[in-house]
Amino acid sequence: MTQFSPAPLRSAPLLVMMSLLTALPLGGCARDRDTTPYPSLAVRPVEKQGFAEPAAKPVVLRPDPALDTQITQLGGRLDEAGAAFATAYDRARDNVAKAKGQPVGSDAWLAAQTELATLDEIRSRSSAILTEIDDLAIKRAAALEPDYPALVAMRERATAQTTKQGDQIKALTAQLPSG
Repeated sequence: MTQFSPAPLRSAPLLVMMSLLTALPLGGCARDRDTTPYPSLAVRPVEKQGFAEPAAKPVVLRPDPALDTQITQLGGRLDEAGAAFATAYDRARDNVAKAKGQPVGSDAWLAAQTELATLDEIRSRSSAILTEIDDLAIKRAAALEPDYPALVAMRERATAQTTKQGDQIKALTAQLPSG
């Protein structure tokens, strides 16, 4: 088997000629024949503005007598539910105290469960009032009206009352024996 060895370069002029023949077409590719004007890459005025939101205009809040009447009525119903819960809570607390140490299903345990059910029913009234308040707020938001301070305050009050009532029921339930 014979080994292949490349032929030595015979002449430098041939090498120069080959280089020129290769370089000339490539040089033609580098020439700019496109005459389309391209936009500048400099910062444009719109890019200097930033992305911050514009300041919101203050909204003029107009009194709404019909809404004020509804809020007053809801507040009265919320007060009634709160008073009824306080009375029922005292009875339930006494019955839960009597049921401590009694077996599940005893008369004292059943009386305590009945009072807890009454408390839960009254708490559901408070929760229903909270739902009505939320519905009023949703209607205002759907009409793109701003928050009504009296409605926001009533919602916070109803939320606090409902949460407190739920916590009180949970605390009494935890004191009862479970089967």
